[in-house]
Amino acid sequence: MAKEIERRFLVQKDRWQTVGRDLVSSICPIRQGFLSTVKERVVRVRVAGEEGTLTIKGLTHGFSRAEFEYAIPLADAQVLLDELCEQTLIEKIRHRVQYAGLVWEVDEFLGANQGLLLAEVELTDEQQAIVFPDWIGQEISADPRYFNANLSANPFKGWGQAAG
Repeated sequence: MAKEIERRFLVQKDRWQTVGRDLVSSICPIRQGFLSTVKERVVRVRVAGEEGTLTIKGLTHGFSRAEFEYAIPLADAQVLLDELCEQTLIEKIRHRVQYAGLVWEVDEFLGANQGLLLAEVELTDEQQAIVFPDWIGQEISADPRYFNANLSANPFKGWGQAAG
């Protein structure tokens, strides 16, 4: 079984702008939506650059959950996003940063979630030590408001007071 071990954090925007952006190794636009958002199984469709994927994620336990991801034709992914996915779609720019032996993915949200800046790091073990970049803020791994499926149903712009 495929397993994802991931921790998520708010990004300190001022530090990211002055220090973090200089470390970016790649940038990719992402558009994604959800076919299912029940907490026991989330089914996501994503277009990242010119690639389509279908991802099924199970219930989170600690920082881990089952994850199965499959490449699908780009045209199919676009039809699924436009015609079958729940609204609101998630739009973001993903910045990849290599730091202290780990790859950090910093998502700059657009559209209905504009203003939100999150970082995630995938680990090989829940107890793995992490050296944090100085632009990392509060950990939000266990806060369901920041799950992409929940940001689709309850976008950040509607929260009132900005987080991060």
